[in-house]
Amino acid sequence: MSTTDALGVAMRADGKAERSETAQVLQPGGWPAPKGYANGMAAEGRIVVTGGVIGWDHQERLANGFVAQVKQTLTNIAAILAEGNARPEHLVRLTWYVVDIEEYLSNLKELGKVYREIFGAHYPAMALVQVVRLVEKAARVEIEATAVVPR
Repeated sequence: MSTTDALGVAMRADGKAERSETAQVLQPGGWPAPKGYANGMAAEGRIVVTGGVIGWDHQERLANGFVAQVKQTLTNIAAILAEGNARPEHLVRLTWYVVDIEEYLSNLKELGKVYREIFGAHYPAMALVQVVRLVEKAARVEIEATAVVPR
């Protein structure tokens, strides 16, 4: 027996995820369910990869503030995905680089709202890494994305 969550991912009674149309969430039995990310993803198809994307607009003006930069970064990633005929639900991995992890943690509620506004309730595997700085000195966040588009 299985149930389907808001993402369309079927969860079996034993807590393991079943394959969906786009990707399979990998959730080992007995592990607590992650909030806002997946422990792992499996997918088959065409890979779409971004470079490190930051929160600037098409004129290379950075958004003001951490949450605003995240919003612009996610918007930029969505635009890159669209160029590759991919959508946010095709994302299987996001790697976030932040210059201040406390800034990230203190804005979780607002970040979740911005994330869902742009990517919906699809949560791929994610990693969060604090770095000393980014190439653009005023950038507060940089995100790499990997998507797999079904064939």
